Amino acid sequence: MLTLTLSMLLGLLALSVTAAATVGLLGLTLAEFHSPLSLANAMGELAWGTSAEFLLVAIPLYVLMGELLVSSGVAGRMYGAVSKWVSWLPGGLLNANIGASALFSATSGSSVATAATISTLALPEQKKGGYHAPLFLGSIAAGGTLGILLPPSINMIVYALIANVSVPKLYLAATLPGLLLTGLFMGLIVGICLRRPSLAGQRPSVSWSERIGVLPDLLPPLAIFVLVIGVIYGGIATASESAALGVVAAMLLCLWNGALSWEMLGRAFEATLRTTGMIILITLAAFFLNFVLSSIGLTTRLVSSVSALDLPPLGMMLAIILFYIILGCFMDTLAMLVTTAPLTVPIVVSLGYDPVWFGVMLIVLCEMGQLTPPFGMNLFVVHSVRGEGRFMDVVVGVLPFLAVLLLMIVLLLAVPQLALWLPGWMSK
Repeated sequence: MLTLTLSMLLGLLALSVTAAATVGLLGLTLAEFHSPLSLANAMGELAWGTSAEFLLVAIPLYVLMGELLVSSGVAGRMYGAVSKWVSWLPGGLLNANIGASALFSATSGSSVATAATISTLALPEQKKGGYHAPLFLGSIAAGGTLGILLPPSINMIVYALIANVSVPKLYLAATLPGLLLTGLFMGLIVGICLRRPSLAGQRPSVSWSERIGVLPDLLPPLAIFVLVIGVIYGGIATASESAALGVVAAMLLCLWNGALSWEMLGRAFEATLRTTGMIILITLAAFFLNFVLSSIGLTTRLVSSVSALDLPPLGMMLAIILFYIILGCFMDTLAMLVTTAPLTVPIVVSLGYDPVWFGVMLIVLCEMGQLTPPFGMNLFVVHSVRGEGRFMDVVVGVLPFLAVLLLMIVLLLAVPQLALWLPGWMSK
């Protein structure tokens, strides 16, 4: 039954059926042929119960917060400030792409939104600075993946619902790996540019007075991040309530910058509705599929089959990681997360691994899926914003960054405390 399920899943995706429809059709088919009960009758109740989950309110709010920051001009000024502060590093704006992505990720929660925003801001500078196109494009696509690792992450909210773990703990667990990955990306760029200076482009000449002068442009996104995350760990607000506070702060920034208008709000609301509708539809379809899988006993059978293999925990974890790397080449990361996590989380927990640690590992694997051809979403986003040249330029550019993500996976396996130390320390 598992082989049939995976075959159907990959077959529907190969036919370019949308992720939500694929997941829903898979659930309906399995319910029809493998259950004596009419499980489809439960769709309405499941949809209502899932959509009424208060934690899901955070998703449209985080999306809206990012849209408002872009519309207010905060994101553009932030990129300019970051570029001045990292201009001394070999690679210049290549490092700015990573640094600005990390900073914007801390307010958007979305990989695609981060990649699209930084692409819009950075690509006009690529030709001016004479940067090597593939490496420049790769740095934007790779930096965008930080949007689902650094808190507040939308994908982590979805994982928390599936695995029944704490969102604040997940955010804490992802903080150190997210900062480390940012540093590794920048270290990779510095190493490449030192070895091959022709790829580094022209580093802008910036004085210290200029750097100090742009510090106020870094304060708004940092202030919003501190507000959103601080009220959660201060016990003042839940994740959803903190997201609402972030939206209010973003609107005040729009007002302060003279960017608040009905037209701007209309664009931000429309973009938020599109993104949120996609996320929620995939989530609802996935919860129905999870209900079907549990009802027909596939989840229990899978855990039993895995236990019967008698593989050591590390061997089984390596097999799960390989499975996700391959699946990420063909499947949208959110759909991959919501479809497979209900199957893999029980296995991982039965092997003795912490579900919070696995949440971070799974998000890093999803990051790889954003960059792996032929269906890596960030590749298409960067290429579409570029509007010219070959798609293969982006693919070639992300290859070194994929190696860094593999290194991050190895580090999480070898040193689980990278993810678990901060939650453990905060709970003392």
